[in-house]
Amino acid sequence: MDGSNNHVKFSSAAYFSTPVWTAEVPQFLNKMLRLSDGYLKKTQKKIMKKAIQERDKTLGVKLEDFGLSNHSESFNNDLKAKDFVDFCGQRSYEFLDWCGFNISNHSLHFTECWVQEFSPKGAGHHDIHTHWNQHVSGFYFLKCSDKTSMPVLHDPRPGAMMTKLPQKDGSKITFANEAIHYNVKPGMMILIPGYTPHQYPVDMGIEPFRFIHWNIQAVPSAISKETSMRKKDDDQRIKS
Repeated sequence: MDGSNNHVKFSSAAYFSTPVWTAEVPQFLNKMLRLSDGYLKKTQKKIMKKAIQERDKTLGVKLEDFGLSNHSESFNNDLKAKDFVDFCGQRSYEFLDWCGFNISNHSLHFTECWVQEFSPKGAGHHDIHTHWNQHVSGFYFLKCSDKTSMPVLHDPRPGAMMTKLPQKDGSKITFANEAIHYNVKPGMMILIPGYTPHQYPVDMGIEPFRFIHWNIQAVPSAISKETSMRKKDDDQRIKS
């Protein structure tokens, strides 16, 4: 079945691909490094210390924060981060608009926006995952190098993953790829559709690895307004 006797020249097209936006955004780097320092120190004191103690007690071995990730609370409502959050929100809107979605009757809402830093002891990682019911996921890298972990994006199409054939050359980017990684540097931003599975391979702890991660949901304006009115009614009842 080599078709050698019936050669036909086909035209080619690519549909249903996964869009990825990347950009260098250095203007927020120093500010977000300083702001994230405070959030990570707070988490270290309130959550990480307790988690480390409980794990060491359970295992009977003092591992400190080996293999863990210091994960802050959301800070998208922090006024000190307003310029950065507004920038991310606007770029996310433009990303969805560029993809071809009609979001004129939707409003975009941050569901979460946090900073995380992998353990300096090494073995920090995130297994492949998605964030449910989100439309845009974004990353902003604060500390990273060619010696740290990196974002790995996976093919989001279940049918394609179930029927994958072996690649001819895994070093090349082709339609046969099931995953792709980015070599990131401080100040780099990445936007992806919220349905895209992503992963961070094990970090060796050689150099610091810190990044901001956020998720955005596009909510129909009618629902958003109804929720706002309901909250206003609740506030009035509380005041009365």
